Amino acid sequence: MIDDSGRGRPVIRTAVPAEAETIAALHARARATYYPEGTPDDGTDWAAVWRGAVERPGGHVLCAVDQGRVVGLASFRTPPDSAADTVTLFQFHVDPDRWGSGIGTALHTACVEQWRTDGKRTAVLEVHVDNHRAQHFYTRRGWTQDPDHPLTEGDHHLRLRYAVPGE
Repeated sequence: MIDDSGRGRPVIRTAVPAEAETIAALHARARATYYPEGTPDDGTDWAAVWRGAVERPGGHVLCAVDQGRVVGLASFRTPPDSAADTVTLFQFHVDPDRWGSGIGTALHTACVEQWRTDGKRTAVLEVHVDNHRAQHFYTRRGWTQDPDHPLTEGDHHLRLRYAVPGE
């Protein structure tokens, strides 16, 4: 999963707690792109949330680092109320300045490898209904609308499902 060859490709690695503020800032930049009226401010301390995600036992936060800069992130785990072979992808963001550079693809590939290693058969996520770019990204990688959670009027998120390929 980690490529530290220095050949111009991002390094995908586990995030560390000291990167929480950097990760929170990237998260904010990415979220701002799909909120036409501006990112809602609900008072959440996102640096604290990210620090908790990085430190959470059983959770994973991967980051893509290019030339010493965090340019992508993914957070996933199996919640206690989920089937043991199902993982939830809670956050997946690439710095908007780096869209189209292959970072998202590399990060997604690293997630799938980790899910396979962890014995996960299914992954699920929720994507904002107005985030068509992300929906297209996931669809191109094999994610489909979760038939157990159809989109209804007034929903703010679309639930997608992914069949983790076997070895």
